[in-house]
Amino acid sequence: MNRNETKKDSLKGTIDWSMVIVPFLLIAFLCTSFILSPEGSRSVLEQIRFLLGDTFGLYYLVIGLGIFLLSIYLAFSRYGSIRLGKPDEKPKYSDFTWSSMMFTAGLAADILFYSFCEWILYAGDPHIAEMGSMQIWSSTYPIFHWGPIPWSFYLVLAVSFGFMIHVRGCHKQKYSEACRPILGKHVDGLPGKLIDLLALFALLAGTATTFSLATPLMAQVVSRLTGLPDSKWITIAILVITCIVYTYALLHGMKGISTLSVSCIYLFFALLAYVLLFGGETGYILETGFAAIGNLAQNFFSLATFTDPQRTTSFPQNWTIFYWAYWMVWCVASPFFIGTISRGRTVKQTILGGYVYSLGGTFLSFLILGNYSLGLQTRGTLDVMGLYAASNDLYSTIIAIVDTLPLAPLVLILLVAAMIAFYATSFDSIALVASAYTYRRIRPDEEPMHIVKGFWAVMLILFPIALVFSESSMANLQSVSIIAAFPVALVILLIIASFLKDAGAYLKEKEQIGRM
Repeated sequence: MNRNETKKDSLKGTIDWSMVIVPFLLIAFLCTSFILSPEGSRSVLEQIRFLLGDTFGLYYLVIGLGIFLLSIYLAFSRYGSIRLGKPDEKPKYSDFTWSSMMFTAGLAADILFYSFCEWILYAGDPHIAEMGSMQIWSSTYPIFHWGPIPWSFYLVLAVSFGFMIHVRGCHKQKYSEACRPILGKHVDGLPGKLIDLLALFALLAGTATTFSLATPLMAQVVSRLTGLPDSKWITIAILVITCIVYTYALLHGMKGISTLSVSCIYLFFALLAYVLLFGGETGYILETGFAAIGNLAQNFFSLATFTDPQRTTSFPQNWTIFYWAYWMVWCVASPFFIGTISRGRTVKQTILGGYVYSLGGTFLSFLILGNYSLGLQTRGTLDVMGLYAASNDLYSTIIAIVDTLPLAPLVLILLVAAMIAFYATSFDSIALVASAYTYRRIRPDEEPMHIVKGFWAVMLILFPIALVFSESSMANLQSVSIIAAFPVALVILLIIASFLKDAGAYLKEKEQIGRM
């Protein structure tokens, strides 16, 4: 038997094909239904989505605040001393490389899109008018919705998965396996299978729809720079280029992913530095950003617990609950990756370091890019809100904002390059996690075979390409991903409870060994 035949036999024996086929069939079925009956599908999904957000909104808010508070407790309690690896093991990656991979894996190009324009969506909301100053609150809410609470989802789950993989040496990198301390042998039966299928389904739906947010902006920028008419083919070309970039990095393993992540960070900070230093709004950006951080710190708990029980504006239902749900869907992949690269770090180092680096990068993006465009509005340089009101197009509004910068075409090139890099770094980590997820057994120090990683790299891009041709399908699939967050949240709670139980037992084991 030659080497290739051995590999094929090994592949047949280790891949759980149900984890590959079933979620894709479900997504394909849904997409077909959306195309055949777009309006009917939209109506049903919107009703379900409204029911979950309006009736069970408190469910998401309580989980969000609870996980954030738990993250602080884990960092400063006895759990914080647990090292994700051997007791004397050193971190596998430098702080810069680790933080770069964590930040870029946790956020796609959405961050650049929303950084420029999210305040616009808040500025005209009646709730902002109720609260007072449009300037301060439209600058505060973006860093709240992209701030400590959603990042706590990633970090708490990251230490849970990191403990499972690096301390307990688990050979199954799956959602269900993280529940074993609670579910026991049921993980190997139907409950475990359902958890894993739900996780992969949510992952596919979430990744397919995230492209809908930022790729139209990239397409318009390319059209503007090249003079070509904006079309779906430009969008597809961007998706293909992104796929080539992250597939190349993925096939080179963690070294390729780390190199791409560091490159992405350089592009990202180059864009931020240029806007801050040469945009002509440096003082306004710094002062408004400083005030926004102070306002968030002062009002954090009131924002996190606001429910609008009388539904005077439904602001938390439309925004906060939506965001918590969407971040929960992304919790299927990103925390696995963060936990994997955190080998050698303690629980405390992972959580606090995660907050410092991830929040630092996130806040800088929103406070520099967002406050630059807000400054144009408040100083009367450009009527940003008027442009959006007239066109109802955030993408053309963002391009108009960038046009106010010196050497605007070069900035647009830098913006597209950074967005492609962000998408690539997010999706290479997702494809790596999905590849490991489909194995029945895989050691922590093993990487999936190239054929498996290549399969997922291609599959993750095919649905977005297909959905480019149906806007209603894209919107419907986004609703599906938000709906999927409801059961995913229950699984997240189960994983956290399992970690607390298993980590508590581990600490007792160490104490007993220490007494001997």
